[in-house]
Amino acid sequence: MFIFFLLIVEILTFIVLRDFFYEKSRIKYFFSSAFNGVLTIWLWILVIEATLYKGIYDMPVNIWILMNLTGMICAVVAPRIILIIFHFSGKIKRRETGGFIRSRTGKGLIISFIIFSIIAGGSLIGRFNFRTEEVTIRIEDLPGELDGLKIVHLSDLHLVSFYHHHDLLERLMERVNSYKPDLIINSGDFINYGWREFDRFDTILVKATGRLGKFAVLGNHDIGTYHPYFTEADREHNILIMNNLISASGYKVLNNEFTTIKKGNARIALIGVITMGQFPNIIFSDLQKATEGLDSADLKILIMHDPNQWGEDVRGKTDIQVSLAGHTHGMQLGILTKKLKWSPARFFYQHWHGLYNEGDQFLYVNRGLGVLAIPFRIWMPPEITLIKIISG
Repeated sequence: MFIFFLLIVEILTFIVLRDFFYEKSRIKYFFSSAFNGVLTIWLWILVIEATLYKGIYDMPVNIWILMNLTGMICAVVAPRIILIIFHFSGKIKRRETGGFIRSRTGKGLIISFIIFSIIAGGSLIGRFNFRTEEVTIRIEDLPGELDGLKIVHLSDLHLVSFYHHHDLLERLMERVNSYKPDLIINSGDFINYGWREFDRFDTILVKATGRLGKFAVLGNHDIGTYHPYFTEADREHNILIMNNLISASGYKVLNNEFTTIKKGNARIALIGVITMGQFPNIIFSDLQKATEGLDSADLKILIMHDPNQWGEDVRGKTDIQVSLAGHTHGMQLGILTKKLKWSPARFFYQHWHGLYNEGDQFLYVNRGLGVLAIPFRIWMPPEITLIKIISG
């Protein structure tokens, strides 16, 4: 059915281009048809690859094909449908006299081209426009040994995003090292569906190092929740393998538990909780259970995946000073300027990106390093966060 629908869209698009350009300018008709033809070939290569694929679902090549096919549907098929609606609505209105409304088709072409250009820019440029966001958090009565503590916060790598860009991820790890962080913290979602997507990225991720260590948690995608063929036993197996792969990447994985480290005489508690479930039914792990046995610490840092847990379990209910999350991606779409910060994510998450605080409790939400489902970011660049903790 889907392939039949695509064929109909192809035929109708050809008719629109012929009606609009052929009699007015053969040159414009030729170039528009050639450009449309290139996009058609690219689209159908992905359709055929996705249709004929018979391997294991969560192999990186399959997830990469599916992600790019989704991107082509957004960038090419959707604008074509808009163009078709504009053109043939004009034809229907002129059904008695024949012809079409040229100005209406022209508007459809302009709108379609704008949509295509924005998505193409988000795919070829926006998703690789990696930014380092520098954030300062002031903590009262912070011991001198922790004043100036540097944390690199990473999140939502969705490693298939780097399937053909291993060298790019390696350069990002070199960038992380250039900041000479004390801690590297990853708030989860290394993968989309299953452990095979991790491929051999552990050999790249391990190159980033923190003086006091690297710590990570599992996001809801890491659990294997979204894999269409996983049984409950498969998900349990997936969690075990993911723990091994993340550990091989140099991280200590905190599975609903805490650990403590020392910097001089100061004590830092790192607490990690797993996030499960599918949106909108996200399941938070029991934070109280994860902190059982934890007494005093000079600095308590919570690593979670979904920022909504901060309002539900942390803010005003614990003495955790710093919480780090990701998950939202800023929906990979929005506006980020010095004066304006907006994304559709705000309709789903009260805290969707940036630094938030209530009293002496802080939350930072990282907008992610990779992409999920659609291979583009539109004015919502991927992020490495460099956090500096100073005495207030």
